[in-house]
Amino acid sequence: MSRQQGASPRTPIGRVVAVGLALAAVVSIIVLAFAWPAVTSDPHDLPIGITGPDQAVAAAEAVVDEAQPGAIAFTALDDRAAAVEAIESREVYGAIVLGEQPEVLTSSAASLVVHQLLTGVAAQLEAGVNAQAAAAAAAAGAPAAPPHIAVEVTDVVPLADTDPRGQALTAAMFPLVLGGMVGGIAISFAIIGAMRRVGAVVVYSVVGGLALAGVLGPWLGALPGDYWTNAGVIALALSAIAAPITGFVALIGRAGIAVGAITMMLVANPISAAAFPREFLPGGWGAIGQWFPPGAASTLLRDVNYFPQADALFPWLVLAVWTAAGILLSGVGHFRTAGGAEPDAVAAHEDDPEPELAAARA
Repeated sequence: MSRQQGASPRTPIGRVVAVGLALAAVVSIIVLAFAWPAVTSDPHDLPIGITGPDQAVAAAEAVVDEAQPGAIAFTALDDRAAAVEAIESREVYGAIVLGEQPEVLTSSAASLVVHQLLTGVAAQLEAGVNAQAAAAAAAAGAPAAPPHIAVEVTDVVPLADTDPRGQALTAAMFPLVLGGMVGGIAISFAIIGAMRRVGAVVVYSVVGGLALAGVLGPWLGALPGDYWTNAGVIALALSAIAAPITGFVALIGRAGIAVGAITMMLVANPISAAAFPREFLPGGWGAIGQWFPPGAASTLLRDVNYFPQADALFPWLVLAVWTAAGILLSGVGHFRTAGGAEPDAVAAHEDDPEPELAAARA
């Protein structure tokens, strides 16, 4: 029986196979991008302060390096007060204070993973200190074992009581990245005109910052800091993700959506170090991730909520530069009709009154 006249032709088998293979490749890349940091994460050169007598410091460094080879890079500090100051300014994740009463200082707000690691280090130091004391007493012929020396663990900057495990703060980062992407993509489809999209990004970012700061702050308790500061950080983070997407669309057309989405979701988000310290990523990728909006936003939110003494200029600048770059791309696309987001006939009349714009579309 012959094919009915007017029936749609079937998709060629070659295209079916090609589409299936392409989609499988895309899924594999997505899974790899998100699973790779978790699988390969391992501490490398974590900055940890140490203070005390030279002999005790050398012995402690040897004990820690034997238990955690290459995990910790020690920074010499003057005293306990200097160690606390270094932790509060995020120069180090924690510190070991040696002397008559040894102590390990940590900061669960900086990283719960490192806090747990240093708690284990405290146990190792306690065992080593008491073993040395017992050996010295035995060598001196002491009739009784020396008193047990406890190594106290002090959380200098703890997480908020409303988020004691830091799960809400960590979990909030992915929706924030996704929200910036969704905003940029939706604006690219819904709004005609490069500069009109810039206005939409501004409105979306400001309103989104105010709303999300309320949800993550007073409602969920993930952000215990100042509401208006958090709203500003979130608004800038949303614009730093959305503006480049609309900028790419203005410059190269709808293909810009793919460029922006791949950059933010598959490249920047996995190396953002939102879930664990940047030192856990191999090959310096954690440091590279801080140059992208997801990593900068994660660091900045942690700084403004828990570490007001830290120098947060760099993440502020990163978010501002990405926002400005997106606006600049939109400005270039606004004056460049060929290859722009809209057909030339539409882009050339984007600032005309509505009747003329409708005529141009027709």
